[in-house]
Amino acid sequence: METGTKIKTKDEVFEATEKYDVRFVRLWFTDILGQLKSFAITPRELEGAFEEGMGFDGSSTKGFARIDESDMIAKPDPTTFQIVPWRPKENAVARMFWDILQPDGSPYEGDPRYILKRNLEKLRKEYGYTFYIGPELEYFYLKNSKNPEVLDAGGYFDLTTLDAASDLRRDTILTLEAMGIEVEYSHHEVAPSQHEIDLRYKDALTMADQVMTHRIVVKEIAQRHGFYATFMPKPIFGVNGSGMHTHQSLFHGDRNAFFDLDGEYHLSEVGKGYIAGLLRHAPEITAVTSQWVNSYKRLVPGYEAPVYITWARRNRSTLVRVPMYKPGKEKATRVEFRSPDPACNPYLAFSVMLAAGMAGIKNKYELPPPTEKDVYLMSDEERASEGIKSLPGSLIEAIALTEKSELVREALGDHIFSNFITSKKVEWDRYRVHVTEWEWKEYLGIL
Repeated sequence: METGTKIKTKDEVFEATEKYDVRFVRLWFTDILGQLKSFAITPRELEGAFEEGMGFDGSSTKGFARIDESDMIAKPDPTTFQIVPWRPKENAVARMFWDILQPDGSPYEGDPRYILKRNLEKLRKEYGYTFYIGPELEYFYLKNSKNPEVLDAGGYFDLTTLDAASDLRRDTILTLEAMGIEVEYSHHEVAPSQHEIDLRYKDALTMADQVMTHRIVVKEIAQRHGFYATFMPKPIFGVNGSGMHTHQSLFHGDRNAFFDLDGEYHLSEVGKGYIAGLLRHAPEITAVTSQWVNSYKRLVPGYEAPVYITWARRNRSTLVRVPMYKPGKEKATRVEFRSPDPACNPYLAFSVMLAAGMAGIKNKYELPPPTEKDVYLMSDEERASEGIKSLPGSLIEAIALTEKSELVREALGDHIFSNFITSKKVEWDRYRVHVTEWEWKEYLGIL
């Protein structure tokens, strides 16, 4: 498909399958942990898929359904149709995201994509707002998936000429753009073999689909070159982990609801309330935005990841940053939430971030003053005197806070909320009984 081509209807899907000699259509959806699931159909089955949906066993998908209520129906979203560029052009393969339905045709409460759609529709009905997201996904290129052996020794913004990583990143960006995904920036990150590709902001549902696509494209292109790419938050000891700084804004039509030329910091009351909501509810949404045991190896002081619950305009040690206003750039006014990592489920993460920000707006939370000094250099006493609190330090601490959160329960719905909590407790139990190499080295010879 030509770059920029946007399909909107099922009739256009049929036209595209014929024009591009599509022989298989892969159907994408996610489980509650954000793992991409897929099965394929042939074009002759598309009409039935659009009209009646395709049946499948939901009990085989993480967090979907019990075995006694396992019948699910998947219906394609024609607006997500794209040719898969890394497959041959002859006998081409396309993909579409699917909406998961109950057998009676009603939306399925265990579908993360539906949960985000429901939150966005509520936002539109109550406020008339559109929620925009611009994420910065960091990841590592490694020689294989067995051990963290890096491809380069580059650092932040380094031009690593004529090496494998540069070719990988270039090919990845070309593939993303061939799938209609606009890339805003790309560069080498701080750690060796760590890279970042930033996507141009879109409405939250489109962006969640693009994040899922971004992750599979990065991995596919790396594999084609004989390497491995990982979005694991902290794959290598002693260097920075990978984050997904998430830029957020609310628009009413063409008007940025966060901007006020005469407001303090050029922020409207809506913008201030949104930031205050993110700050107040950050601890209880962290289990969703940083959902793995390994996520908390990244969220520690000293490696640029945010730990302390503060906000600022220039200070990058804070949890929330508001980029400085530039005249004529009113639409660029946004809030950057810096704790999420790229291994989260974007449908759920965007949902809880929106819920936290909107709680601040609805309840008129007061925004504390910005913290423009480096929070990491402050003593415990200084932080305490300024009322600066911390994010949870482990998955089990995060889950304990999330489990008590009515805000998260309402945002995710009872089904996903309960299944997510259960899944994360199982992960923690599996982790805490494991004896690590560090423990052998630390204790075996002396105890």
